[in-house]
Amino acid sequence: MRTLKQSFNDVADSYEKYRPTYPSQLFTDILHYSLIDPQDDILEIGCGTGKATEGFLHDGYSKITCVEYGENLANLTKEKFLTYPQVSVIHSPFEDWVPGDTQFSLAFSGTAFHFISPHIGYPKVASCLKEDGVLALFWFVHVASNEPVYVSINEVYKEHAPHLDDFSIPAIEAFIEERSNLTLESGQFHKLKVHTYKWNQLYTPEDYIGLLNTHSGHQVLQHDQKDALYCGIERAILKHGDTVSKEHAVVLFLARKRS
Repeated sequence: MRTLKQSFNDVADSYEKYRPTYPSQLFTDILHYSLIDPQDDILEIGCGTGKATEGFLHDGYSKITCVEYGENLANLTKEKFLTYPQVSVIHSPFEDWVPGDTQFSLAFSGTAFHFISPHIGYPKVASCLKEDGVLALFWFVHVASNEPVYVSINEVYKEHAPHLDDFSIPAIEAFIEERSNLTLESGQFHKLKVHTYKWNQLYTPEDYIGLLNTHSGHQVLQHDQKDALYCGIERAILKHGDTVSKEHAVVLFLARKRS
C-alpha cells in the first residue's frame, strides 16, 4: 500500500488545480517576523506544487531552495517556476538531503512538515539555519461544520469511510497545542508566535470532491470504497443545493533558532 507521504505524488496535477492558495497575510506575517531581505537564502521543505513558494515569489523573495520528496511534484514545480532562475527544486526526502554550506535565513514548510519525524526534522532544519534564523511552519487544518449539508456528508463518511469522519480529526485548538509543544520541546527554537487565518470558499460538487481527492487519507482508499464515498458525497451536496461553502483554516507557527 502507498504511504500517506507518497500519495500526493500521484495527484500532482489535481493538487495544483484543487488545493486553495495560502492567504497573502500569512506571507506578510512571516516577512514581518523574520525581517529577511530579498537576497537572503530561503529553504522550503516539501514544496508540493509550489503553492507556498509562489507566495514568497509574489513578494519579491526568489532565492528559494525547495526540497520535495515526490518526483512528479518536484518536476511540476520546476516547470512552473522556470522563469525564476534562483528557485532550485531538489527531488529528495528532506531526511536524506545534504544541504551543503548554505546557511538559510528562513526555512518554511506548508502542510508537509508533519510527515517528518520531529526528532529528525527540527534538529536538521535548525542546522540549516544561520544564527537567529527563522522557522515558519503552516498547515491547512480541517474545520468541522454542523450545517445541514455537512451533516449529510458526514453520514456518507460513517457508511463508507468512518475513520475519515469529522470526529476523528483533532480540533484546531488541539492541533495548535500539539505542534507548539513539538516546536518548543525540540529545544531548537524559541520566541514562538502562532497566527490563524480563516475564510470561506464555494465549491461545486465536482470541485469539492476534487479537493478531497488531494488529501492523503482519501488517496489511499481502495478504488471501490473511494467511488462509493465520492458518489455519496455528491448526492449529499446536491440534496442541499448546487454548491457547498467550505470554511478553510490555516495555522502558522513562527519561531527563531536558539543560539
